[in-house]
Amino acid sequence: MIYLDANATTPLLPEVLDAMLPWLREGFHNPNASYRGAKEARKAIDEARAQVAALIGATPDEIVFTGGGTESTNTALKWLARLVGRKTGKVVTSAIEHSAVLKPVETFGEVGYPVTLAGVDGGGRLKLDEYQAACEAAKEGGGLASVMWANNETGVIQPVEEAGAIAKENGLAFHTDAIQAVGKIAVNVRAAPVDFLSLSAHKFHGPKGVGALYIRGGARFEPLLRGGGQEKDRRSGTENTAGIVGLGKAAELAMARLAAGETPRALRNAFEAKVVELVQGATVNGDLLHRLPGTSHLSFTGCEAAGLLILLDDAGVACSAGSACMTGKQQPSHVQKAMGFPDAKAKSSLRFGFSCLNTMEEAMEAAAAVAKAVEKLRKVQGGSTGPVVVYSA
Repeated sequence: MIYLDANATTPLLPEVLDAMLPWLREGFHNPNASYRGAKEARKAIDEARAQVAALIGATPDEIVFTGGGTESTNTALKWLARLVGRKTGKVVTSAIEHSAVLKPVETFGEVGYPVTLAGVDGGGRLKLDEYQAACEAAKEGGGLASVMWANNETGVIQPVEEAGAIAKENGLAFHTDAIQAVGKIAVNVRAAPVDFLSLSAHKFHGPKGVGALYIRGGARFEPLLRGGGQEKDRRSGTENTAGIVGLGKAAELAMARLAAGETPRALRNAFEAKVVELVQGATVNGDLLHRLPGTSHLSFTGCEAAGLLILLDDAGVACSAGSACMTGKQQPSHVQKAMGFPDAKAKSSLRFGFSCLNTMEEAMEAAAAVAKAVEKLRKVQGGSTGPVVVYSA
């Protein structure tokens, strides 16, 4: 299997697994107890906290471990909504956010918060003029803004530094969903005026079920989960020592790769060039200058993505139709709609996500498989994007 869905999740690196295993075996102790084994677990968690902080330019005391990116995002947004208050507080975000942002924001609107979704251009980048106008409108009475660092479907990197600065100029708290960006590109919370940042281990070769929330030092905060007072009373619940250690190790390895300039950009570019060469009517979507080095979002005229996914799966290539959360729903995603995709183009789009574990040989094999799948599907569908049937290889 050629795995090209690194935006959905990434394989656990052997070094990460090796770091975790002792804490799943003999190091099972509750890190909040007072005996030796527990103190060793606490030390391991503290080391992981420093590793995660270093990856994003934070200090260790600004890192709160969570159960994943969705929890981190919900924790930040729900606290900020309470902080600004629905009588006066306003909410500003973009039309292309992940559902972990859009779903909470939708509930805010249902209970009375004025919500503005700023649009994006055809390349998927935030329209700063719309966003700025929304922030200025939210200035009176206060509010919050949330803009993702990089989009999960297209890989397009958003102007977070500018968005954060605009929010600050208008007195708004600022959160960024950096779940797709951390570990893949340089992310520094000191270079952008960020109050809260969400990240997730499994997007950069760490384990699933663990993430972190960056909370800027001095920022007001109250926890979503209350109980035993773990994480300095910012996220109660007995810590997942093995998972946290895995996150820390993944952060350390990602930092080393970034420092060495090791990214899958060359694989991604070679794959795209080969697909465009082999497949007439293939187009590369999104802003080509501002995107993650491993993400490729492609459309194929006269094909439906659902059919291509079946054929590619049979050929041993794993990818997805836009967000993994949307795969199988047979409808254009909100991201594609915001970018102005016609329905036919949206329904013919696939996302390929490369990681540090892929090879050039895999990239070329995958491109050939894509070309073969498109050719076969076009023959069956006759150039339409109508109902899909399951085809045998």
